[in-house]
Amino acid sequence: MDKRYFSDKVVEWYEQNKRDLPWRTTRDPYRIWLSEIILQQTRVVQGLPYYLRFIEKFPTVRALASAAEQDVLRLWQGLGYYTRARNLHKCAREVVTRYNGVFPNTFEELKKLPGIGDYTAAAIASFAYQEKVAVVDGNVFRVLARIFGVDKEINSPEGKKYFATLANELISSKNPDLHNQAVMEFGALFCTPVSPSCDQCGFSKTCFASQKNLQASLPVKAKAKAARPRYFYYFVFRKGKSLLMKKRDEKDIWHGLYDFYLVEKTKSTDAIKIMKENAWLKDFVKEARVSSKKYKHVLSHQIIHATFISIEHDKQASKALKFYTPKQIAALPKPVLITRFLEDEEY
Repeated sequence: MDKRYFSDKVVEWYEQNKRDLPWRTTRDPYRIWLSEIILQQTRVVQGLPYYLRFIEKFPTVRALASAAEQDVLRLWQGLGYYTRARNLHKCAREVVTRYNGVFPNTFEELKKLPGIGDYTAAAIASFAYQEKVAVVDGNVFRVLARIFGVDKEINSPEGKKYFATLANELISSKNPDLHNQAVMEFGALFCTPVSPSCDQCGFSKTCFASQKNLQASLPVKAKAKAARPRYFYYFVFRKGKSLLMKKRDEKDIWHGLYDFYLVEKTKSTDAIKIMKENAWLKDFVKEARVSSKKYKHVLSHQIIHATFISIEHDKQASKALKFYTPKQIAALPKPVLITRFLEDEEY
């Protein structure tokens, strides 16, 4: 297929079918960067409200840079992958201190910033500065794999390199920003993972997958490792309406978020048995009320099985744990799992 034909055809489709999204009407690199970080591993319908809230609270990169990390994490709460939020904050501070509040205007320079890889750098460089560099995300992988019949694994080093080269060969010199938006939108709305609209597609006669009936087989992705189960036992100490909580500072999931006194086990265990074996918890067995509801929280490579045990007692375990009032708890950044528990308890 002629490269120019591919670009013209997909841009033509885009101009007739694109969604009206706020980050598409600006060349402000801050807003483009913010939208791309939020939309990583997040659907547009879920990410849009977060984007609008961030823009309202932090209208400029300087405003975001000067914010407290806890405020950033609290606003991010519910999006998951909290490393993105911490890198977002770190990157904003670096843009302010190192670049005087102005984002670098090249793909290579943008990649030097925290949390910005090839994909995000290409998005900012092309959308804000119209640099001719291809954006390659999951949608682009799928479109190119199907139309051009590429069977290389998209999550392998060889596959990523091949697709990046192909995408950069296809990109338009005249409107690289429009081309990138078009290919991504085409994958998101038309050449979808399941039930793509092949019967209405302008590429149907030249698309390898359509001609060979291989839509379900392309793109090819190496099988991911099975998710690791983890068993969390949360001991929720109550003093009136206040709850004993701590900030997670260990190098693990949910770093910087707040949860309760935690005991982790490698397999499902009796909660009362855990208490009897714990030097600090054994004194509170009689006050313990084990929740009958079990919580399952699925992460990318882990599955958390959580049990909550409520204890009416005002003793503080350590300096790391302290009691917070309902109002204070509402303002704390928390994992979705903890929020679910609090909502179920009508807290």
